[in-house]
Amino acid sequence: MFKRLVGVALLASIILTITGCSQPIRATQVTARVEGDTVLIPVGEVANAKNTRFTLKTVAGEVNFMAYTVEEDLYIRANVCPPCRSIGFSLKEKTLICDRCATTFNAETGAGVKGACVNFPKAGVPYSFKDGKIMMKVSDLATAYQNTLEPGLP
Repeated sequence: MFKRLVGVALLASIILTITGCSQPIRATQVTARVEGDTVLIPVGEVANAKNTRFTLKTVAGEVNFMAYTVEEDLYIRANVCPPCRSIGFSLKEKTLICDRCATTFNAETGAGVKGACVNFPKAGVPYSFKDGKIMMKVSDLATAYQNTLEPGLP
């Protein structure tokens, strides 16, 4: 029975590869470390998982972000869908999919594509690399988060 299941899974994988279909990648939680005005997350964890999310505690409460890769490029965005109140996105090829309302967003630009929440694009966060870490400024994260709460692109 196990061999049959493995065979079926392998066949399904081959078909998905040939047809170009892939399953969405759900976000994996990673831990962000705050040092002064800088937030750090491990490059390796993002590279291995392809789609991650991290949370920062603020005086106003927790705010959520996502870090994911599309092909060889890294993107960091606010992880919130204000109209449906979701804080989770799956990644399918070059598309972000809201885990609650299924609204789709262009993973490279953050712009809404289709669905109820398209008017709330996911704002990007500038970053740099140092010692195997992705570095972001707290102020840039706050700006991206605030921009995502408002309809339209900033």
